[in-house]
Amino acid sequence: YDALRQAAPGFNYVNGARITGPCRIKKSAAEVALIQHAMDITLEVQASAARIMREGITTTEVQQFLSDAHLKLGADSVPPFRIVLFGEPTAYPHGVPYPQVLQEGDMILIDVGATFDGYFSDITRSYVFGEPSQRQREIWDLEKKAQSAVFATAGVGVPAEQLDYAARLVIESAGLGPGYSVPGLPHRAGHGLGLDVHEPPYLVKGNKVELGEGMCFSNEPMICVYGEFGVRLEDHICITDDGPRWFTEPSWSIDNPFNLDG
Repeated sequence: YDALRQAAPGFNYVNGARITGPCRIKKSAAEVALIQHAMDITLEVQASAARIMREGITTTEVQQFLSDAHLKLGADSVPPFRIVLFGEPTAYPHGVPYPQVLQEGDMILIDVGATFDGYFSDITRSYVFGEPSQRQREIWDLEKKAQSAVFATAGVGVPAEQLDYAARLVIESAGLGPGYSVPGLPHRAGHGLGLDVHEPPYLVKGNKVELGEGMCFSNEPMICVYGEFGVRLEDHICITDDGPRWFTEPSWSIDNPFNLDG
């Protein structure tokens, strides 16, 4: 749209997003395969990033590693977003504008994605550098339960808002919230992705769009505890006629976030 306007400014253009958007909301098998390829690579990068963590490393250093690793593995370009947070800043969904230095006991949150043949990946992992505290374990486990509830609710014909509601029900049952209050879940539970990293369907209160085969979206009901830390586990789901399917296997536990045996 913008490129056409610049190339031929003498015409009157109308943005066709209202028409193309609904066409893109359900992915073809070929598109799902491209997204799967992108997700597989970003999960590999996430696991590699965990192995370079050391006391004193900066968020800036980790961001550079994420860029280099994605490019080495065939990304179209430098990842357009590389959120790396240590400690208390992990409580903020979109990060903070200053770098941090990793210390023992810090919660680590990394949210990164890139494009491969034009299609996005987007994965978030949260884990602790060192031994997790009881509080960190409790919030991490609650996040895991909320993410599992979203997956269990997903299916053909289910309104998108029901998935957001399922996550909040779990979180509120633990005494957090209610609604969008903090400590709790101040953000929507997920978003679609494909050629854009954020596109329909959105898992948010009031969105009554019914899920259908081929819809692909994130599952990330982040729990924020301002002044302490936050936990976000983000994996993506594809809706099939047989039910929801994960693009990437969710983290097993705070002690084994990358599902490594032994």
